Amino acid sequence: MMDFTGYVVSAGDLIPLLPPIVLTVAAVWVMLAIGARRHYPFALASTLAGLLLAGLLAHHLMAGPDPSPIPLLTMDGFAQFFTVLICVLAIGVCLLAHNYWSEFDDQREEFYLLVLLATLGAVVLVGANHFASLLLGLETLSMALYGMLAYPVQSRRQATGRALEATVKYLILSAVSTAMILFGVALIYAETGSLLFAGLAELPAGQNTGFSIVALLLVAAGVAFKLSLFPFHIWTPDVYEGAPAPATAYLATIGKIAVAVVLLRLVVETRALGIVQVVIAFSLLALLSILAGNLLALQQDNLKRILAYSSIAHMGYLLIAVIGGFYAVGPVGVEAVTFYLVAYAIMTLGAFGVVSLLSCDREEFDGIAQYQGLFWRRPALAAAFTGMLLSLAGIPLTAGFIGKFYLILAGVESGLWPLLAALVIGSGIGLYYYLRIVYRMLLPVPDDAPELRRGRAGFGVVAALFALILLFGVYPAPLMKLIEAIAL
Repeated sequence: MMDFTGYVVSAGDLIPLLPPIVLTVAAVWVMLAIGARRHYPFALASTLAGLLLAGLLAHHLMAGPDPSPIPLLTMDGFAQFFTVLICVLAIGVCLLAHNYWSEFDDQREEFYLLVLLATLGAVVLVGANHFASLLLGLETLSMALYGMLAYPVQSRRQATGRALEATVKYLILSAVSTAMILFGVALIYAETGSLLFAGLAELPAGQNTGFSIVALLLVAAGVAFKLSLFPFHIWTPDVYEGAPAPATAYLATIGKIAVAVVLLRLVVETRALGIVQVVIAFSLLALLSILAGNLLALQQDNLKRILAYSSIAHMGYLLIAVIGGFYAVGPVGVEAVTFYLVAYAIMTLGAFGVVSLLSCDREEFDGIAQYQGLFWRRPALAAAFTGMLLSLAGIPLTAGFIGKFYLILAGVESGLWPLLAALVIGSGIGLYYYLRIVYRMLLPVPDDAPELRRGRAGFGVVAALFALILLFGVYPAPLMKLIEAIAL
C-alpha cells in the first residue's frame, strides 16, 4: 500500500483539489440550510452556485500545469476537464428537476443535496489513481443515487411503487458489483502489495498471471455492472423506467461518465490490455453489448426502456475505443473515448431532458404513444428531441456522428474489424428504433391527447443541448483541440 506517513501536505497541494472541496462545502451548506429553515429556491440556488463555482475552478485549473502527485487522486488536466463536464451536466439536471418536482406533495430540498453528494463522488472517481479512492468515489456516487432514484417514495400519492422497485434492484445488484470489485482489489493487493493502479504495471514481464488476471476480470465485471454492459445489464431497463426522470438522466449521464473515465485510467495505468484474457473479455463485453442492446431496444414501447437499451449499446461502442487505444499509435484511443463521452452526455441528457420537461412525479411521459403529434403541439421541443435521437443514431452534422467517426478511427488503427462490423450493424438497427419515435411525433394529434407541461428552465436546458449537438457536429475543431491537449 502507499505509505503516507512521510507525506507533507502543503497549500499548493490543495489547489488541484479545490473543485471537490467546493462541492463538499456546498453539500454541507445546503444540509445546514435545510436543517435551519426549509426554503426551496434557496436550496436550489445554493446547489447551482456550488456546482458553478466548482466547474469554473476546474476550468481554470485545466489550463494550468500538471499538479505534483498527491495521494489517492490525480487531478490533472484530464480529470479537471471531466470535472467541468460533470458540473455542467449536474446544473442541467437540477434545472430539469426544478420543473419535474414543481407539484411534488412533499419536501423537495433534499434532492439537490443528493445531487451535490453524487457529483462529489463522480469528481473523486474521475481523478482516482488508487483503488481506495475508486471505491470511495464509487460508493459516494452510488449511495446518493439510491436516494435520488427512490425520492418519490416520500410522496403521499399512490404511484410510488415503481421508484421503490427500481431502487431496491439497483441497490442489491450494486452491492454485488461492489463485492466483486473488493474481491478483485484484495487479489491485486495480494499479488503486488500495492493498491495503486500502477502497481500491476510494475510487475516484471511474464508475472501477470494467476491472481492478477482473475483480479482484473473481477474488477472489470464490477465496472461493467456500473456501465450496464451485457450480461451485467439486467437492472438497467427496470431502473430507468421506474426512477424519476431527473434521477434517470443523472444516472445515464454522470453516473456512466465517471465510471467510464476511471475505467480508462485503470486500463492505461495497469496496462491491463496487455493481458490476452482481459482483451478477450473486453472484446466480448463490447460485442455482446452492441448487439444485445440494439436488438432488445427494438421490442420496447417505453421510451425510457428504449434509451436504457440504447445506453447499453453505446457503452459497447465506447469499449471499442478503450481497446483500440491500447494498440493504436498515439493517444487516439483516449481522444476517441473523451469526445464520445462528451457527445453521449449531451445527447442523452437532452433526450431525458425532454422526458423530464413533459413529466412530473405523478406521471412519467415515457410511452412512445404519448409522443404522437408532438411536432404539431410543441414543434420546437419536438425538433430538439429529433436532433438528440438522430445524434444518438450517428447521423452526419451531429456530435454523435463525429463521436462514432472517432471510434471507427481508433478501431481501424488497431485492426478491430469484428467490433467495427458490430458497430455498423448496431448503428443500422439503432437508426430504425430512433426513427420510430420521430415517426410517431409526426403523426396527427390524437383526440385524447393529454395537456403538455411547460417549463422555461427545462426548455432552456434542452435548447442549449440541441445547440451543442449541432455545433460539435458542424464545427468540432475547438473541442477536438482541447481533447488532444488533455489526452496527452
